[in-house]
Amino acid sequence: MTATADPTGPLATDRPVLLVTNTGRAEARSLAWEMARGLLAAGIELRAPADEVDELNLAQLRAVPGDEHAAHGCELVVVVGGDGTVLRAAERARADGVPLLGVNMGRVGFLAEAERDDLASVVHAVATRSYEVEERLTLDVRVLVGTEVMWSTWALNEASVEKDARERMLELVLEVDHRPLSRWGCDGVVCATPTGSTAYAWSAGGPVVWPQVEALVAVPISAHALFARPLVVAPNSVLAVEVLPGTGGAVVWCDGRRMTEVPPGARVEVRRHPEPVRFARLHPSPFTDRLVAKFSLPVQGWRGEP
Repeated sequence: MTATADPTGPLATDRPVLLVTNTGRAEARSLAWEMARGLLAAGIELRAPADEVDELNLAQLRAVPGDEHAAHGCELVVVVGGDGTVLRAAERARADGVPLLGVNMGRVGFLAEAERDDLASVVHAVATRSYEVEERLTLDVRVLVGTEVMWSTWALNEASVEKDARERMLELVLEVDHRPLSRWGCDGVVCATPTGSTAYAWSAGGPVVWPQVEALVAVPISAHALFARPLVVAPNSVLAVEVLPGTGGAVVWCDGRRMTEVPPGARVEVRRHPEPVRFARLHPSPFTDRLVAKFSLPVQGWRGEP
């Protein structure tokens, strides 16, 4: 889609939209420029992170540069990029409850709602508010030494406790609802949401959990133990990973974006966070269809119900 925009015309300042782009990819930069033109032509006030306004030369489209609070007061955050860019945008949008609408420029793009060829329909949906909003469960993550909380954050996909050195294993105990479950010599443990079940947790051998299911998932990574299977627990459960004294050091990563060290003897607690992340949905298609499309699953021969 190519839309013309009058850089001197009036702006609909009551309908701001934040545009977040993976500026490291030329194709994403080009699509973001066309997206910006289309939104402006539709009467939408355009905002973008200050550095991206410069990189994409959006100033001539009168994009308003913003800081980390740029999503405040916005109707939507439109994301042009892969799942990593969506996760970055979620950091800006979650606190204000602004829905995310992702246009996939990555390989899989489970968090995106549209593909790169859907530009015209995305602009139309934003302009006409033709979308629904769904909420996704998030994680509250805390690192404790004794009773003192040393670090806390949140995650949309997962919190992974991993060894910090390749040459040694971690000795961990997994706790569920304040009771010990099992001790593992392993590379780590992934604690995931249903949204994150198709990301790191899935790569580690965890189950795919439909987004409508409210649950937490725990998946050991390369555990040397008889009982080392993925676990699905209640959404109000509390998962805790204790790094045993005398073992190697560990780190905790949240969504692959935020991390801190976890010293021996410390514990990482993971529970449901009260603030979800909201996503704008354009197509009410079943999650099964998304799995088939994203993973190119073979369904030849299916005949379906008569």
